Amino acid sequence: MAKLPGRKRGRAVSRLAVAAIAAALVGTSASAAVADAPVPAPVKNVDISKLAQAAPKAGAGAKSRATARAAATAEAPVFGLFGIQRSDGFLYQYLPDGTGGLDERTFVTSDWDLLKAAATVDHSGDGVGDGMWAWDKAGNLYFNSDSESRTVGGGWNIYDKVLSPGNLGGGTAYDIIARDKSGVLWIYLGYDNGQVTSRVKVGGGWNAYTEISGKGDLTGDGKADIVARDSSGVLWLYKGTGDYKAPFAPRVKIGAGWNAYNALVSVGDVDLDGRADLLARDTDGKLWLYKGDGGNQDPFESRKQIGFGYNIYSWMF
Repeated sequence: MAKLPGRKRGRAVSRLAVAAIAAALVGTSASAAVADAPVPAPVKNVDISKLAQAAPKAGAGAKSRATARAAATAEAPVFGLFGIQRSDGFLYQYLPDGTGGLDERTFVTSDWDLLKAAATVDHSGDGVGDGMWAWDKAGNLYFNSDSESRTVGGGWNIYDKVLSPGNLGGGTAYDIIARDKSGVLWIYLGYDNGQVTSRVKVGGGWNAYTEISGKGDLTGDGKADIVARDSSGVLWLYKGTGDYKAPFAPRVKIGAGWNAYNALVSVGDVDLDGRADLLARDTDGKLWLYKGDGGNQDPFESRKQIGFGYNIYSWMF
């Protein structure tokens, strides 16, 4: 999980570092990560040299971190919820409190208004976050882990939705799915170091959905799944297959009425019961937990409110 530093001295040095990374990636397998350009694009705004794991300091939330780590599994990873505050671009993190809700928020860093999407990953498969992909508004993709930070590639602005639900292709690391502006969904297989393969087409028609979300296994078969909400408010389940050539089974209807929410966020296991869950924010800013129950038809129990005031965040992950 990564954090982005403030606009401080050393920007010129960090730009040189980014340029050096971009040059080093030319001609390597990392160039496959570029969505629509032959080489990674230089970055002007993001200080990649300061990308670091977004872990709260000892003190507030320390007990929650220990509890979450003990409960985490590969099928139901525990990441906590991140939110980017609308007014100032500050990044905050909420960890599970061990009683089915979220602990008090912890400030992580500033300047996340430079980014437009991010995805936490568990490449090691132990259920605990060990890295993050992040996309800036210029279309560049970055990766940060406990041991390294890198620019993966540019050109990602051809996509209007990007996420990493888990290991979709049967490998060891998390993968990325991305929807282009014509509604075609693509998959990029991920590596432990944050690089990704060339994209593989999943299929068209995905612009029928206003929300796509997923993190972990919802149905109890050990494979990562996703949910997608269409424009009429119906939520659909796409079960993972473990085959990158056809990563999802035919959709199954979960239910209607999901247009009541302006954000659907998957962060893995929230209530620490060993099953992946779903968070939903309504238009009043209330946060609702849909506990996973492992069902193949409807994988969620009835909703439970676990917070309010979450409309202060422009986006969450």
